[in-house]
Amino acid sequence: MIPALRNLFFLAIGATLLWLTFRNHDFSLVWEKVKTANPWWLGLSCLCSMAALISRAMRWIQLIEPLGYKPRLSTTYHAVTFAYLANMAIPRLGEISRCGALKKSDDVPFEKLVGTVIIERLADVFMLLVCIAMTAFLEFDLLGGFLYKQIIGPAIEKVGNGTFLIVILLVIALIAGGSLYALFRMSNPPALIQKIRGFALGLGDGLKSITKVKNKGLFLFHSLFIWTMYFMMSYLCFFALPETTSLGPSAALFIMVLGGIGMTAPVQGGIGTYHLLVSQGLLLYGLTETDGLVYATMSHAIATLLLILLGALSMISLFFFVKNRNSATA
Repeated sequence: MIPALRNLFFLAIGATLLWLTFRNHDFSLVWEKVKTANPWWLGLSCLCSMAALISRAMRWIQLIEPLGYKPRLSTTYHAVTFAYLANMAIPRLGEISRCGALKKSDDVPFEKLVGTVIIERLADVFMLLVCIAMTAFLEFDLLGGFLYKQIIGPAIEKVGNGTFLIVILLVIALIAGGSLYALFRMSNPPALIQKIRGFALGLGDGLKSITKVKNKGLFLFHSLFIWTMYFMMSYLCFFALPETTSLGPSAALFIMVLGGIGMTAPVQGGIGTYHLLVSQGLLLYGLTETDGLVYATMSHAIATLLLILLGALSMISLFFFVKNRNSATA
């Protein structure tokens, strides 16, 4: 019940943000403008998204190979795209789902895959921070003022009011950590602790895989390529609407950063958070609120529809692959 209520809570937050974003606007007018978008530029944006997915699968294989396994690119790609579909239903479920899918399709230990996924996410966080730094350099006045007003300022205010709560949480964390350490040091721990210990060891092996990647230059290339494709997705969408055609690469980088922050929120598919941040960000470039919403709605809708389609196809492909594999080994 707790996970279900938590997911409903985050869905409600996303829906509320979406309502707040659209409440003073005629959605039918926004949608009519969205339908006038140039499909060729949207198609090119979709190709960039697909290229990023393939590159992400290839990068994941690089992290898995040092563990002694070599999954196929096809099943790894399907696991990655299926993960995005799962995330749209339940935030963060995709990270677990793709590990489970690759476990069934290529028999890679689940706990070791979790470690590689954590490495992947850390690499993505690092790349997002690099993009934020680049945007801060290119658009210092715009990004600094926007982030402080929308994110940093409210966060500082809440942390300041919740200092006592943070202290309590730290104390609880220390007590829990000490208890777990004592249990793990037992010579003959309970069965549950033995399972947790085995999972932790496998997780550690996955985390250490980054140090054993054979071609670190290729890993860096894939990381740069993935985020370059994300940038191109935002930039190409500018040309799909007459109101955003004149915006340049630095604006696309700024919007990509805002969209990335919006998509990292624990809300299904970034609904609400993406629309709010991107539409507000475009106001800084002289667009009206309606035009900002048109771009945010268009870019989010095209990316979401593509991931739903690719994710559904990958889910079907994985189902038949696992079914045929089980039949062959029966």
